[in-house]
Amino acid sequence: MPSTVEQLSPTRVKITVEIPFRDLKPSLDKAYADIARTITVPGFRKGKVPPMVIDQRFGRGVVIQEAFNDSWSRFYGAAVTENSLTPLAQPDVEVTKLEDGDLIEFTAEVDVRPEFEVPDTSAISVQVGALEVADGIVDSQIDVLRSRFGSRTTVERGAAEGDLVTLSLTASNDGEALPDATAEDLEYTVGSGQMLDGLDEAITGLSAGESATFRSTLVGGPLKDEEADIEVTVAKVQSQELPEADDDFAQEASEFDTIEELRASIETMATNAARLEQATQARDAVLEALVDSIDVAVPENLLTNELEGRRQQITGQLAQAGLTLEQYLADSEEDQTEEEFWADVERRANQSLKAQMVLDKVAETSEIGVDQNDLTQHILRRAQAEGTAPQQIAEHLQEHPHHIEEYMVEIRRGKALASIVEAATVTDSNGGTVDLSSIREDGSLGSPEDDAQDEAAAAAVLADAESAQDEQQDEDAQQS
Repeated sequence: MPSTVEQLSPTRVKITVEIPFRDLKPSLDKAYADIARTITVPGFRKGKVPPMVIDQRFGRGVVIQEAFNDSWSRFYGAAVTENSLTPLAQPDVEVTKLEDGDLIEFTAEVDVRPEFEVPDTSAISVQVGALEVADGIVDSQIDVLRSRFGSRTTVERGAAEGDLVTLSLTASNDGEALPDATAEDLEYTVGSGQMLDGLDEAITGLSAGESATFRSTLVGGPLKDEEADIEVTVAKVQSQELPEADDDFAQEASEFDTIEELRASIETMATNAARLEQATQARDAVLEALVDSIDVAVPENLLTNELEGRRQQITGQLAQAGLTLEQYLADSEEDQTEEEFWADVERRANQSLKAQMVLDKVAETSEIGVDQNDLTQHILRRAQAEGTAPQQIAEHLQEHPHHIEEYMVEIRRGKALASIVEAATVTDSNGGTVDLSSIREDGSLGSPEDDAQDEAAAAAVLADAESAQDEQQDEDAQQS
């Protein structure tokens, strides 16, 4: 089966394939058989209509087209393999020559991964922030728990520090109410300083039904950072009685016997979360450094489709939230125009596609494979992240087998990135080495032996779920 490749651009090729009719014969026979089963011709049993009669009644071209539709992807795939190409999208196929009984020639234009070399990843060196747990995070989490287990009592007096007030806010300038600058039924703890500057001073001493006005800077919405007169009206004042942070509280609010154990657990979780954040920063920084070091173009069609998908996703999410892009940008901490925002989306889309090509190349060069255990672990992690049962995802994959390939690609890229990061040098802002190899899924540190035990336990969980499903199906079959 002869094939040739014409390089249309660094990222697009035209493959020309000739199919001799002897290679097309199995598909021709199948086409005749399929057509014979679907038609009724007087004098012939269904399914036994001869090819000559089918040609006379429907035309030989219909049969050849059916045979070509059945077989072109197989010949195309062989040409791709023969010419060592890596397609990145579905091809545009066109029949360019048809000589009945001799050959069919077709072309397939397709975006392909361009040729590039991956540099030595051991030469990559990046720096990330030091592992830090915010000051007071343990106390703040304890306070959150105390408020959850505390009690509220509505009081007929002026609001004081620590009270919980229900209030409404209206912003105006020169007596004119400002649109999109009102809020109602907000709960606020007096003295927390978590809303508007001057609010604490304005509401201190106010009883239910009383109002006060103060000048402040708006912190959200289209009028963010503008000065305005704020009228605050208190609807309810509640005193909060919080339990003491002692051993009795720890036993009521958690599985721990002492407050020291509860505090230690919160600190451990906060440390693990910070370690995971640091690991994410490290992986992102290493991948970004590698991608930036490689001069490779992203196929235009691929980028266009990716951008269109991202635009639809962003506009859909904004519409669901009842926001325009202008309103979102006004609320955002980044000072961007709409043009700058979309340019940034395009830049990130281009970098993402480039990163995918680099990771795929690394995976191929390093011969990174994906086995059943990798897929099992991926399913379990996905189930945990989505808050669903692993068996639900497994059932979804059975119903939609093409998603398995998507999972495999995702897993393979993840393993490729892990190998890149392992080879790179990562340090923190204090000059210490960041070792990502011992970080486990929850952010804790563990050994390979621990990971192996966890993998075995996780696989057993999924196997038990699958077994339970099979037993249920057998039971249902017997009952029916």
